[in-house]
Amino acid sequence: MRTLTWLSIASLCLGAAWAPPKEERRKAEKPKAHLALYENLDLDNYDLTLDSYGEILDLSNYEELYDYGDLAPKVEVGTLAARPKDPTALPNLGTTAETLKLQPPTTAGPGPLPPVPPQGLPSCLLCLCIGTSVYCDDADLEHIPPLPPDTTYLYARFNRIGTIRASDFTGLKKLKRIDLTSNFISWADVDAFRLLPSLQELILPENRLTALPELPRSIVRLDARLNRIPSTGLQPEAFRDLKQLQFLHLSDNQLDRIPVPLPESLRSLHLQNNNIQTMHEDTFCDSQDHSQIRRALEDVRLDGNPINLSLFPNAYFCLPRLPTGHFF
Repeated sequence: MRTLTWLSIASLCLGAAWAPPKEERRKAEKPKAHLALYENLDLDNYDLTLDSYGEILDLSNYEELYDYGDLAPKVEVGTLAARPKDPTALPNLGTTAETLKLQPPTTAGPGPLPPVPPQGLPSCLLCLCIGTSVYCDDADLEHIPPLPPDTTYLYARFNRIGTIRASDFTGLKKLKRIDLTSNFISWADVDAFRLLPSLQELILPENRLTALPELPRSIVRLDARLNRIPSTGLQPEAFRDLKQLQFLHLSDNQLDRIPVPLPESLRSLHLQNNNIQTMHEDTFCDSQDHSQIRRALEDVRLDGNPINLSLFPNAYFCLPRLPTGHFF
């Protein structure tokens, strides 16, 4: 009997030693419990809707079936030490070449920048630059601003520009048009425009010019209306070699004669409101060649001058139409 008792006690101890832990038993039971949800479910004949969802699936023991507590990491909640107000209390992390040094805040900032005069600013800050065109209209300029080297068109109208220097357009080989309408220009250097190889249009009306500088041979249109230019302000034979000149507008000046010779390319000549009193028979035509015809020169205006055009009947035979002016 004593032997049987010891054998029973030994078998109980061995059973307890080989029994799986509680957690492992739970994991082993989970698949069986999971299958229990579907053991009475006819998967071939059911319609799962929002109304029948609770009847088909019993979620009352959902937490027991899927216990994720053993998978979640443990987080210990604590408090962070407050950042010391004194930078010297920070731990020493070592000094290297790239270590940032804390600098105490300074109350004294940089002093105010001195004002930059408008003439010292680049043209694209003073003006509007669109592509190769520079628009400086009504910008209170007193001089031509420095221009980008690829400038093609310059509009600087309605400013207070007084002089044009030869250095204003140095190196601008692509410049085709200059419009300086309504400024205070009273002087332009003799080489201000002559060295511009691409210049085609020079627009200078409503200024105070008393002389015209030399022009490049590429010029097609010259507009210097409403200035103070006398005949002595034009260089001798100023337009003879301008083989591409088509529009020459010098109205409302102080000319007392028609500037000759005029190039054959000329199409429009406006000299109204000057002080022209006479002309030569060779002003427009070659008096020795009566077969000459100047078909291009169709627009000649001499109205507003004290000249009687009827006194020079042989001066117009080569023109396609008579000049505009007084015939009496």
